[in-house]
Amino acid sequence: MELIDLTLVWVGIIGLGVFMYVLMDGFDLGVGILFPFAPNDDARDEMMNSVAPVWDGNETWLILGGAGLLAAFPLIYAVFLPALYIGVFLLLAGLIFRGIAFEFRFKAKAARHWWDRSFFIGSTLASFAQGAVVGAYIQGFNVVNFQYVGGPFDWLTPFTVMTGLGVVTGYALLGVTWTILKTEGTTQAWAYRLAPWLLLGVFAFFVIVSIWTPLASERAAQRWFDKIDWIWAFPAATVATGYWIHTQLKKRAEALPFVGSLVLFALFYIGLLITQWPLAVPPDHTFWDAASDSGSQLFLLIGVLFLIPIILTYTAWTYWVFRGKVKAGAGYAGH
Repeated sequence: MELIDLTLVWVGIIGLGVFMYVLMDGFDLGVGILFPFAPNDDARDEMMNSVAPVWDGNETWLILGGAGLLAAFPLIYAVFLPALYIGVFLLLAGLIFRGIAFEFRFKAKAARHWWDRSFFIGSTLASFAQGAVVGAYIQGFNVVNFQYVGGPFDWLTPFTVMTGLGVVTGYALLGVTWTILKTEGTTQAWAYRLAPWLLLGVFAFFVIVSIWTPLASERAAQRWFDKIDWIWAFPAATVATGYWIHTQLKKRAEALPFVGSLVLFALFYIGLLITQWPLAVPPDHTFWDAASDSGSQLFLLIGVLFLIPIILTYTAWTYWVFRGKVKAGAGYAGH
């Protein structure tokens, strides 16, 4: 008998990878979403300089989560790829488009405004696709014998459009609170003015999606209403966190609104996991159904246990080295 459930260990590893990606790439995608609304070109320079040292490293977590999912739960891939092929393609295309715009913008002069628009489009497209994929996971897939039998656009429904727009708004909140933390003067003042409206938008989507989710997912309806217990603490904590962020914005705090936004996303993420647990492929298949054999999981686990501390150390070191405020005209995106 196994002393450790390797499937649970791998769920934790992949969950950590996805969670870290959402938090860390979420704010730099949010910066891109806000790009056209910045007050001037100097503000856009400051915003881009603030994420320049970390944006590509943040995506390491996406690679970890995706590669781990393929290795530990290959049957999930067998369903997700055909079911979400177009959505995942849009996600990757947005990330690639954003990366190209990021690299070319600081070289361009006359065409810089085109790369500004490209940075915005790529960031928004990637964010929307992530939210739509999450919505598709909530509503479930048409699966027979672990084979997807639905159509190529079954993932795109009014519910997934709503979750996609919700993630775009949430990432924008992360981006604006990051801008408050990393900038000063005119740019920071603009971010302070915008942040309460984005917070309001996030909670509008939170209310709509929360009401809609039990209608879109039988599992969610069972979890939230058939067994009314401590799970309702998460919506309560979410509302309390949102109010706390609002009070910190009114006090002109710099770091705490960003921390609060991270906590808000953590609550959303944990609430989603609890709602769907233990389903890997809703509405019927669990993580244990989709897992690879224990020998493969153990072999891969040995390498990952060495890799994660390296990623964490590198990430912490990078954020420490590039701590502090950024200024226009200096750094990666300066003229």
